[in-house]
Amino acid sequence: MDSGAFIGGFEERIVATVDGLSLYARDYAPLAPATGLPVICLHGLTRNSRDFEIIAPRIAALGRRVIAPDMRGRGQSANDPDPAHYVPAVYAQDVLALLDALRVPRAVFLGTSMGGLITMVVAALAPDRIAASVLNDIGPRLSKEGIARIASYVGRVQPLPSWDAAHAAVRAVAGAAFPERLDDDVFWAAFARRTFRELETGQVQADYDPHIALAFAESADAPPADLTPLFQTLAAKPMLSVRGALSDLFSVETLAYMRALKPDLASVEVSNIGHAPMLDEPEAWDALLDFLACVE
Repeated sequence: MDSGAFIGGFEERIVATVDGLSLYARDYAPLAPATGLPVICLHGLTRNSRDFEIIAPRIAALGRRVIAPDMRGRGQSANDPDPAHYVPAVYAQDVLALLDALRVPRAVFLGTSMGGLITMVVAALAPDRIAASVLNDIGPRLSKEGIARIASYVGRVQPLPSWDAAHAAVRAVAGAAFPERLDDDVFWAAFARRTFRELETGQVQADYDPHIALAFAESADAPPADLTPLFQTLAAKPMLSVRGALSDLFSVETLAYMRALKPDLASVEVSNIGHAPMLDEPEAWDALLDFLACVE
């Protein structure tokens, strides 16, 4: 394991996956005496560790170490030469390898969208590694409408001439999920910086391997999988569900189904937000604070 510079409140880590790829992670040290287990933050399909740049320091300020990796094919982690490996089962093994390298035997898992699916797979592979979980806009059943929307843009990566063009691109893709922010140029500029990277040519491009779309397309063409068995294993531990009230991927029916399977499920709905909340919204953050105060 290599450690990089201490930047912006976190240390950069590079570890090897089981098949030899390099995996990058941000490692935030607790800013107060440790009060609980580390929190590992897992991002969505086309995103990266920068998604958590607001809430990770906040959680660290509570006295918890926070680890936020770029999954393979995203951000500063290596691309996989075999696109068939861009699936939650492989990502889950990467997460376990990362925790082993950082000597973290147990953690609270916080997963947004795909990150929640990875968390469910980890629960099946190594249930003792998860002390509690936060599932952000994801559950054991996915809506076809949300899958179709994601399939309409994932993998369509082409260089754009400027950051202004990137701002416009992310607004076009994600604007429906944040209707109250449509005219907030600062919000979309920050959004673009999290999800795009600048090329040596001065152009900017979405910060992920477009080949992730191949494995996703195969799953999108099939009926949505029912992940109930994985969810039930994870549900043996404390769990918080966060749902964007406008979400097209995580339905109210699925949330009700989760409550039926896990009556002690903690949950919060974030108003006027679609897929997926950033978790710095007041409702989401307050629920996350309350949840972390009650778990190891």
